[in-house]
Amino acid sequence: MAEGLVTDLIKQLLSVAAREAEQEIRLVIGVNEEIEKLKGNLRTVKAVLNDAEKRQVTEEAVKVWLEKLNNACYKMEDVVDEWNTSMIKSAIQKKEENVDDAPVLKKKVCSFIPSPSYCFCQVDKLVLRHDIAHKIKELNGILDEITKEKDRYQFQLTNDPTTKVLERPQTTSFVDMSEICGRDNIKDDLLSMLLGTGSEEETSPHVVSLVGMGGIGKTALAQLAYNDPKVQAHFEKKMWVCVSDPFDQCKVAKEIIESVTNKSPKINALQSLLKKICALIRGKKFFLILDDVWTEDYKMWEPFKLALKCDVQGSRILVTTRKSRVAEMMGSASTINLEVLSKEDCWLVFSKIAFFDWDPNQSEQLEDLGRQIVDKCKGLPLAAKTLGSLMHFKRSREEWKCILDSNLWELEDVEQSLFAPLLLSYYDLSSPLKRCFTFCAIFPKGYFFSINELVFMWMAQGYIIPKANMEIEIMARDYFENLVIRSFFQDFEKDKDDGKIRMYKMHDIVHDFAQLMSKNECFTINNDIELGSNYKNYRHLQLKIPTKAQFPKSIYSAKSLRTLIFAYSGDCNLSTLFWHFRCLRILILNCKPGFILKELPVEVENFLHLRYLEIVNYCGDRLPETICNLCNLQILKIASTNYVPKLPQGMGKLINLRHFILKFSYFVSNVEFPRGFGRLTSLRTLNYFSVSGKDHSERCRLGELRNLNHLQGTLEIYGLGSEVNACEAENAQLKKKIGLCTLLLWFDERVRGEIIREMDVLVLNALEPPPNLEDLTIGRYQGLTMFPNWMLSLTKLKKLDIYALNLECLPPLGKLPLLNSLRIKSNYLKNVGDEFLGIKPKTKKEDNMITVFPNLKSLTFDFLGEWEEWIGIGGEEEKEEDCIITIMPSLQKLEIFDCPKLKSLPNFLHTIPLQKLEIRYNSILSERCRRG
Repeated sequence: MAEGLVTDLIKQLLSVAAREAEQEIRLVIGVNEEIEKLKGNLRTVKAVLNDAEKRQVTEEAVKVWLEKLNNACYKMEDVVDEWNTSMIKSAIQKKEENVDDAPVLKKKVCSFIPSPSYCFCQVDKLVLRHDIAHKIKELNGILDEITKEKDRYQFQLTNDPTTKVLERPQTTSFVDMSEICGRDNIKDDLLSMLLGTGSEEETSPHVVSLVGMGGIGKTALAQLAYNDPKVQAHFEKKMWVCVSDPFDQCKVAKEIIESVTNKSPKINALQSLLKKICALIRGKKFFLILDDVWTEDYKMWEPFKLALKCDVQGSRILVTTRKSRVAEMMGSASTINLEVLSKEDCWLVFSKIAFFDWDPNQSEQLEDLGRQIVDKCKGLPLAAKTLGSLMHFKRSREEWKCILDSNLWELEDVEQSLFAPLLLSYYDLSSPLKRCFTFCAIFPKGYFFSINELVFMWMAQGYIIPKANMEIEIMARDYFENLVIRSFFQDFEKDKDDGKIRMYKMHDIVHDFAQLMSKNECFTINNDIELGSNYKNYRHLQLKIPTKAQFPKSIYSAKSLRTLIFAYSGDCNLSTLFWHFRCLRILILNCKPGFILKELPVEVENFLHLRYLEIVNYCGDRLPETICNLCNLQILKIASTNYVPKLPQGMGKLINLRHFILKFSYFVSNVEFPRGFGRLTSLRTLNYFSVSGKDHSERCRLGELRNLNHLQGTLEIYGLGSEVNACEAENAQLKKKIGLCTLLLWFDERVRGEIIREMDVLVLNALEPPPNLEDLTIGRYQGLTMFPNWMLSLTKLKKLDIYALNLECLPPLGKLPLLNSLRIKSNYLKNVGDEFLGIKPKTKKEDNMITVFPNLKSLTFDFLGEWEEWIGIGGEEEKEEDCIITIMPSLQKLEIFDCPKLKSLPNFLHTIPLQKLEIRYNSILSERCRRG
């Protein structure tokens, strides 16, 4: 941890000094010598940190010395950031003056007489200069003492660990360990227990337990059983809950409900939650996995046992635990005690990862050392995976011998020294990766990590070292991939649609290890037990106070907090809270279900270091204007339930904002964006944008998007139509935003006449999307035609949704080569013919073979109330005029909803082997389909 801090601090000092040199007036004067001395001390301690970090595990004195160094570096980092922030504010102030709307003559006249605010501003600058200079001198003295103290420990000078090259991970380096070595017989026994029909005498619920030490593969085996096709088909309801310690009854109950409904319940009373569970499983054969149970208290389990009796015979509960007494307490009918793997099975786990994608000759030369390393795994699959991931990146015998001979194997720690292989992997990480890994300890066990969530938080903490010509977000994702391929994240969750990995989870032992390596920095309060602790040196805090519990004022001593994740229940004075934690980089206010956060205090401006602000369940009508003083803010996330907050007018001052994310629990289109929003040229994420507004002179025009060319991902635009003309639409320059992959264009809902319908056509034509777009939605469009010049240029488009009101004919969408999903909704469309397929007589003469909609898999027509005819051109392959035409060869699903006047389907559909054909609210077609 210390090495990363020191390295970052040196870079920040160099950066802020370079930036100040660009300013016309130096902000901090007379500390040049102190800065040079400070950099010298930092470089001196940096040379010994690699040895110190390893020795702290066994030498308490070295650990204390490192803690002193950490505290000093954190304080210095805050001072440097304060210095840098002042320069950012100065630059913003100059820009504000340059874009002032006041007449030039008035400016010149006023410039002779300094305003009171100008005078106070100059006084504040003088005070700030003195304050920063004083802090630098004071902290330099402390660091000087720490540097001298290092000599007593006789540290070895080592190569700079921070110079280690962080290579971009190769996708082939990640090995999917879904197959489990050496557990075939146990897997068969477990499946037999789960799939048994059960007898009337069988106790209900029927509990099966997997018992074994940490890292032995209990959860992996449970996952294998849970995902088995036979198990999936056998049970009507399937639930997975990570229990961990402490056993939180309400949390467990909520996760059971969420597993069934895919929605988190808003109720908080345990009894109500248990009744909900009973109602959900009544009459159903269910399978529930309770992963990582620790509690031996039967009173904690008894309410669940009673609630889960509302099932049918044959339901199963599978428990994984490290303690046999837990299995007894839960009344297990069957218990499987997992033993360690055999040497050969352990070798298979290790070698599958270590030698993945290697040349066979090279792996054979290292097999002797590899088997000796595997012997030290003592049959634990987690140890074998971790070491396999580590050795995959080491290609010489010297490197393998060094790992084999490490003194870390002599440690006696949790469960057969399982931390030894984790320590070896941890010390092999670069210093930024170490900081990224240990930060994860702030999250609870069993937590599913979203990649973007971690990426944004690591950025906010300053852990990511940017490279020239590379986006910092890409660098951060590379960091994450490096931790994944080194097995620090192992369990993952795939998207059901595209099969991509969306979420990752840490193994419980890895999480324990992360907590060990960060125990003086990360802390969690989730009950009344820990409220008397001293939080003075804690940096990252997750605060979950029970609803009726008193807010712990003792945490106000944590003046150095960098992260606060606060589950807010409405009983805390946030203004007071905001006065204390002025060093925060990350603030997450998560209002609990049943409570609302009505107002964000104006004191939010106190967080001058803040980079990441997230507010969940915000119900205020506006955000405070003072939020615009957070000039370091990079990520702003607002999740609202019942209200749409008005955005502050000064948002254009947030020049470092990279990700602005709005989330609503219902369909909205009236968020008022302020003028000047287009100055946020650093934005990478803008998921929502609206041009609507009551005051025409104050509203944010669509042209504000013109210079936001770094936008990526998804952009949803509302308010197109009467308030937007073709010139303004063209001004948005959407075609230059090549990072966008999803675009949603929503026109006004208001009923409009012929002139406005013509304007919709012009506006849509001017809104040319970027050429790489993959997903496009056009909503509430009222033009009579929809064939903008850019439509057929979207050769990468995969999904298209059209919600149009007055269309007379469809565009030739059959020409889009990669389109695989198409949904069309239109009130007045009467006929669908060859124009939809994009086939013309001229086309037939020029090409002997034509494939129309070559990749279309899903086609939906919805709410075409006037649609009468769908004219086709024959079979799937029709030979016409020496031209073979193939239509929709990949189509799997066809849905026709609310199209009551449609009389028949085209002939070519009859030859396509559809996997799903669904027709609703059309008695004519439904009857014909039944007949034949």
